[in-house]
Amino acid sequence: MCNENQTDVKEFLLLGFPSLYNIKYYLFSLVLFLYISIINVNVLFIILVKISAQLKLPMYFFLQNLALADIFLTTNVIPKMLQIVFWDVVSIPFFECMAQFYFHSVAGIVECFLLSVMSYDRYLAICFPLHYFVIMNPSVCLQLILFSWFLAAFLTTIVTILISGLDFCSSNVVVNHFFCDYGPLLQLSCSDTLVLETVVLIITSHETTIETVFILSTYFCIVRSIMGISTTTGKKKAFSTCTSHLTVVCICFGSIIAIYVSPSGKKTFSMNKIFSLLYTVVTPLLNPIIYSLKNQEIRKTIRKRLNQLRQILRND
Repeated sequence: MCNENQTDVKEFLLLGFPSLYNIKYYLFSLVLFLYISIINVNVLFIILVKISAQLKLPMYFFLQNLALADIFLTTNVIPKMLQIVFWDVVSIPFFECMAQFYFHSVAGIVECFLLSVMSYDRYLAICFPLHYFVIMNPSVCLQLILFSWFLAAFLTTIVTILISGLDFCSSNVVVNHFFCDYGPLLQLSCSDTLVLETVVLIITSHETTIETVFILSTYFCIVRSIMGISTTTGKKKAFSTCTSHLTVVCICFGSIIAIYVSPSGKKTFSMNKIFSLLYTVVTPLLNPIIYSLKNQEIRKTIRKRLNQLRQILRND
């Protein structure tokens, strides 16, 4: 225990990637390119769904919000990461550190909720096609989105308040990470973290367990329903609407479990950073690409818009 409480700690130092300092300019260029790509791809995806009449379906409305959460997530982390890569070590004020943790956590939890909602959407579309639009009407879709953001904000507020109330020693303020995450902050604290660890374990374990069981249950019903389809073409078409969602679920939940649910003692700082990079940089870039490549309706819409653009350019 240290005698100085957290109010004496005005800022933290984000260590970033000390083993990569000799290639920092290449790393900076790569991260900047990925960030620009993430923003462009997700914004274009949101616009595409917004302007295309054939994509006015609940699933694409949820995908729009997933893309928005991805933009929110990366914009909260990557700009500071670029500073760290360029300057090697960057200071971050205590309040900004807490805010970064808060908004990163909100976006991450929202993504998990949205993936669960989308599995329910696929369940209704395949198992109850005649009642799909009655059950999944615009009002219900909006309520599900608002509930996801509200619950994510509520859960994260509890954890953030507990973290901000911890004692931090002024002699130990180096965060061995590229952003303010739960694990590194917990290790810097010099106060009893039992209550915080218990609360986080309850939230993360229950959230991931409930969502995983829910998604597996919906897909069990989906597979059983698809097996009842008589034609091979019908089965392939039904499966094709689910493969992109399952791919994103595996990437997202796999990285979250590796970071927050698996025992921290079995992970090194390097492994934690790798999984965090996968979750905050790679996944937001892959999400819209996976849905665009695997979804026939989106591919058709993209081709249609590209043809329209070519015609406009030819006329000019």
